[in-house]
Amino acid sequence: MDAPRYSLPPSLPAGTARPPRQPDLGHALGMIVLYFALQVAIGMLAGLLLGFALGVVHHGAPMRDIWGAMASANTRSALVVIVLVGDAAITLWLARRFWPQLWTQAQPPGFGFTVPAVAWCAAAAVVGLSMPWIGGQLTELLARGHAVPQDVKQLGDDAGLGFRIALTLVVASIGPVVEELLFRGVLLSALLRHLRVVPAALASAALFALVHLPDLHWQWYALPNLALLGVALAWLRLRSGSLWPSVIAHGCNNLLAMLAMFVTLHHPG
Repeated sequence: MDAPRYSLPPSLPAGTARPPRQPDLGHALGMIVLYFALQVAIGMLAGLLLGFALGVVHHGAPMRDIWGAMASANTRSALVVIVLVGDAAITLWLARRFWPQLWTQAQPPGFGFTVPAVAWCAAAAVVGLSMPWIGGQLTELLARGHAVPQDVKQLGDDAGLGFRIALTLVVASIGPVVEELLFRGVLLSALLRHLRVVPAALASAALFALVHLPDLHWQWYALPNLALLGVALAWLRLRSGSLWPSVIAHGCNNLLAMLAMFVTLHHPG
């Protein structure tokens, strides 16, 4: 990734159609902030509606029973699925509405929703399946024996089998599509307007790692793992001319992480 920066198209003569609007850093960071803010807003709304529904269904039941139902792992897993699906739908719709001409453009400033070569899909699967082991070794070295908890995995450990499956499917499919659009689509395209390829890829990978800190309980030693994954995903995006290889690799990485909870369960759901 040492090619020169992606330059803007030259000025067009009068009467020629204007080039498509491109995302700048303000747009990119705003979309990322909105994505996480929507998770909070949708979560609060869904929680209120679900609490009201439980109150109606269990009319007359003690409030502690209703709160207990709301606090159960199954209920919280269902809320996470609802939040991620709703957030993804809104984020994808906004990106499509703001930058319709960039959606299927292969290289930046396009977002790369184009069909990739089969070889790149295979390479993406290899990257996605190998990065958890490589990153895990790095994290273990830095953590010095400390555990690196993740909210989604801990939640899935206590949920019923059906809820674990639903949570895994969403985390391994819908989540990667949206995050790759934001970080390897909008953000990387915006960065490449100001930086060369390597600094842009590193900057997008660093921000990708930082926004996941809350889910990792602010354990800093997990950041190099996520940053390394972010660099690999940026490489796939730029070399393949498509966003889908990075989505595949991201999905495989998440799938392995979620499947670990099925293997390590010590009690049935």
